[in-house]
Formats: sequence, structure tokens, C-alpha cells
Amino acid sequence: MSQPTLTYRLGDREVGRLGYGAMQLAGPGVFGPPADEAKAIQVLRDAVSAGVNHIDTSDFYGPHITNQIIKKALHPYPADLCIVTKVGARRDDKANWLPAFSAEELTRAVEDNLRNLGLDAIEVVNLRSMHGLHGPAEGALEAELETLIALKERGLIRHIGLSNVTAKQVADAQSMTPIACVQNMYNVANREDDALIDVLNAQGIAYVPFFPLGGFTPLQSGELNAVAQRLNATPMQVALAWLLQRSPNILLIPGTSSPAHLQENLASAQLTLPADVLEILNGIDKR
Repeated sequence: MSQPTLTYRLGDREVGRLGYGAMQLAGPGVFGPPADEAKAIQVLRDAVSAGVNHIDTSDFYGPHITNQIIKKALHPYPADLCIVTKVGARRDDKANWLPAFSAEELTRAVEDNLRNLGLDAIEVVNLRSMHGLHGPAEGALEAELETLIALKERGLIRHIGLSNVTAKQVADAQSMTPIACVQNMYNVANREDDALIDVLNAQGIAYVPFFPLGGFTPLQSGELNAVAQRLNATPMQVALAWLLQRSPNILLIPGTSSPAHLQENLASAQLTLPADVLEILNGIDKR
């Protein structure tokens, strides 16, 4: 698999627009160890060997386990590898996702990421709003951002991003500090962030969709399936290719624990959707 040729700026790095999301390296429910750690390590090494230089992770995946696997697989890291993490949540012993927004919790989360990844500084740390679980909701983020700004001044993180946020929260955050990226749920069937993507593109800021393939409810669409059959591709490859063509500032982080599935995802960077196909796909969310 050749290295993706399309790139975009993320923090101080130029990264391939098709990266890798590490969430699925943990066990079921993103909790506990994977069934096959050797396979998880192989997926990471295959991704980097294929030219992936953007990995998205968090120390609350597992918790701790995903970052420890990344370190075991890839440390010492290639010079061009950009590792992005997120803070703002924690897991309890029943695998629940809980807010972790105090200054002490955010500081500890950054320190845990650094230790488990084996880094002195993290390129981008996304503040993950917990005002909404898998969709943004309004709420103040100023105090939490002040903590991350202080950690940036200490040199522990290089850039600050946001996750699961509204357009207002993005604008409010930008009044306090430069924002390197925004990571929200977005895919061909969930298009609430259309306007925000265009605003960020005009500002030269990366937009990183989570659940690009539907997440816990995988994309199901007759139109998507028909297009995929016509193009001799999988529906998921078409969904990823649509995102790459949607806007040049979109960076993808599809996750998988399968080496074969990884290669399928990476191949979507080579798939160009013609204009009539884009018209069909653009109408999916308007049904």
C-alpha cells in the first residue's frame, strides 16, 4: 500500500490525511486488554510501514492499555509520527465513561499519556467535552482550557485541540488560545457540522471526524451500497473517500484491530468519487 499523497497541517506537523484511530486496540467496550495483543501491535506497525504518520489515541482507552500498546509497538517513534491524544474523561471499574474536568484530573491525564506513550511532550492534546456524550452540547470550557494552556506553557503539550464541541465553544476557545484541530462526530449520514467544517477550512484548521463509519451503529445505506458495488469498493471505503473529498482540512482516523481491514481503509485514499456519485452521497443525510 502506497503512502497517502494528500496531506494537511496538524500542529507543527504535515500529516497524511488518512491516519489511524487507536480506540479499537483495547478490549470490548474500549475496556481492558485486547484478545490478541500481538495482532494489535502488528496493526500499528503495518500502519506506520504503509505511511501513516497520524495516530489518534487516549489514555482513557483501556484505560492506559492502548497507549501502552502503542509504545510497545512503535517506540522509539519515527521522527514524522504525530501522536494526538485527548483528555477530559475517565473510566470507572465498570467501564463507564465519566467526566474528568478538574485541574488535577486534566493534569494527571496529560502526565499519564506522557508516561504510557513514552513521550516528553505531546503534539496535540484535545479537550474532550463531556457536556454531551457522543454529540456536542453547550457548556463552559474556559476553566479546563486554562489548565491545558498552563500545561502548554510548561512544555508538556505543544498544541491544544477540542473534541465533541459546538461552534460557539470553538469560537470561545479561540479567544483564549490557538486551536489546532476540532474532533467531532461526522460522516456521510451525520452532517450537523457542515458549516463548522467550512469555517475551520477557511481558517486553516484541521477537522477530524470521529465515527467516520458510523461508530456504534455502522452506516447502513442502500445508496452507499449501490455506489460501492459500482466502484468495486466496499461501502466503508466509499464513506472514507467521500470524507476525503468533502473538504481538504478533514483528517481521517478510522480504527481497526485487523491488519486486513487496515489495508482496506488505507486503500480508500486512492479512490476518487465522480461528480454523480458525490451528488448521490450528498443526499443521504437529507432522506
